[in-house]
Amino acid sequence: MHTSLVLTIIGPDRHGLVEALSDTIAAHDGNWLESRMANLAGQFAGLLLITVPAAQAAPLREALQAMESQGLRIVVESGDSPAAEATRILHLELVGHDRPGIVRELARALRARRINVEELDSECYSAPMSGEQLFRARLELSVPTDADLNELHQTLEKLAEQLSLELTYDAPRQAEA
Repeated sequence: MHTSLVLTIIGPDRHGLVEALSDTIAAHDGNWLESRMANLAGQFAGLLLITVPAAQAAPLREALQAMESQGLRIVVESGDSPAAEATRILHLELVGHDRPGIVRELARALRARRINVEELDSECYSAPMSGEQLFRARLELSVPTDADLNELHQTLEKLAEQLSLELTYDAPRQAEA
């Protein structure tokens, strides 16, 4: 029997951090499944999903926590989750002039409609010609099957107009079970 573990990792970036993590996981017969990792302002930050034999879960947790001596803070949580409601997946991308509150306003609109953010990838960058600071976000959303898609579309368009954002999204597709 295997156990899923979700790790959050943060610490000063340096060469060899991914190797140190993968060595520790492999030493406990763990399997690296999914990850998102980046250098953010000189800090190595990551999310990682692994599976490990149930008997190795506790020793692996201890080994990961021992990595604090290398400057890493690692939080380990069990990854088994309750069954989710039926949903559709919607991919959304927005681009506009950077300003505080974009993510907050979008998150409020989504929460009010019981829409879950499955993935969020965002960045700020300079516009090619003007050099103005732009904000871009790509989201994967889990939309309840009973959600009113016309109302969602209108809400997103209104929000894009209020925040001066360009908004694109695909037609929702059924989420995989």
